[in-house]
Amino acid sequence: MSSVWIRSLWVAAGTGCAGLLAWPLAGPVWALALVCFVLVLLLARHLFNLAALARWLRDPMARPVPQGGGVWEPVLAGLYGFVRTRLRWERQLQDELTRFRNAGLALPDGVVLLDANSHIEWCNPIASEYLGLDELRDLGQPLVNLVRHPDLAAYLEQGEYAEPLTLRLARGGGRVLSLAIIPYGEAQKLLLASDITLAEKVETMRRDFVANVSHELKSPLTVVAGFLETLTDSEIKLDEERRQGYLQMMREHTLRMQRLVEDLLTLSALEGSPGLRDETLVDVSALLAGVRDDAQALSAGRHRVELGIQDAPVLLANAQELRSAFGNLAANAVHYTPAGGDIRLDWRLRGAQAVFSVRDSGPGIEPRHVPRLTERFYRVDHSRSRETGGTGLGLAIVKHVLTRHQAALEIESEPGRGSCFSAVFPARRVKSAADTAPVPQVGNAS
Repeated sequence: MSSVWIRSLWVAAGTGCAGLLAWPLAGPVWALALVCFVLVLLLARHLFNLAALARWLRDPMARPVPQGGGVWEPVLAGLYGFVRTRLRWERQLQDELTRFRNAGLALPDGVVLLDANSHIEWCNPIASEYLGLDELRDLGQPLVNLVRHPDLAAYLEQGEYAEPLTLRLARGGGRVLSLAIIPYGEAQKLLLASDITLAEKVETMRRDFVANVSHELKSPLTVVAGFLETLTDSEIKLDEERRQGYLQMMREHTLRMQRLVEDLLTLSALEGSPGLRDETLVDVSALLAGVRDDAQALSAGRHRVELGIQDAPVLLANAQELRSAFGNLAANAVHYTPAGGDIRLDWRLRGAQAVFSVRDSGPGIEPRHVPRLTERFYRVDHSRSRETGGTGLGLAIVKHVLTRHQAALEIESEPGRGSCFSAVFPARRVKSAADTAPVPQVGNAS
């Protein structure tokens, strides 16, 4: 039996006993009047507690649970416990919702919650940035009305989300998004938007790189194969002079392929290395003497190659990578400067920085080409590049080496007045000549 019934029975029993005691003392009328008076008091107390409960029920969130005594005490105490439990559950639910929202805000991808009709229920700031949504104003709006793209509308309508949708947006600088939809709950959907613009660019670069390498190798291979076919054809009679000419051309094209492979391996090693290693104090003056000798040998007397050194700064660097970068800059000057031209190599201080520059008297470069010179296989003049035997990777190697040394490549050029390529090294890599360590012996630049 519940405490309410027990308390009610005790009150009834007490009232009855009071009436029975009053009967012999005051007579039946007064005894009945006492019982009625007690019952009226009890009824008034019940009505008072009932009215308090009714007032609380009109706004239970803003008012505390009313207090009461007697038979109302266990009822109101139970109601108070229920309210406390509900408030605790609500706080837990609010905490879980807050954690969920914070997790959504911390995600590197865009997140949009959609209902069964693809209306927006919630989105994080990344999704707002990617899709141009407003986190407050657009709630409840159809997604396709805000992101107007036929591919997205078709993707949402088809209901098959096994494969993500690649969406190329006109706004946002041509951003490319990968949209994945995950159904959950009762016909609700979770849309994840990932920015794959960089991945798309890398994939495009990879395709272009493969196409360029294939093209660069195809031409010399075709020439070598043609000459081999001619030389091995017993029906074709060749004199010794033509035969030697064919062999020389085969050798040149073979060397070109060899240089291309070596440059590709150099680039691969630079890109695959996690960071700069084997740093030593490099006597750049001694290193540049070797670079000048290599440039003179490559020129074969067709150019005037000079080396100027001021202050003789020493670098904390990787000597082999420096030799490769400086050698490529000097070799480019030799390749693209007409016979009889001048090439000058300079090593000097510029304030606290150290600068290696290669200046030539070649034809110069139009300004529109300068920003793209360090791209792989980019050539200002394709026909002239093939004539000079360049691989189209030299400046790409230079850029990677300088980047690993926190250095910058500066290019100054004017059509008809030559070019100047300068490698500028930061002050923290410039050391005193007194600290010079022996320069490791390294091979020729690629």
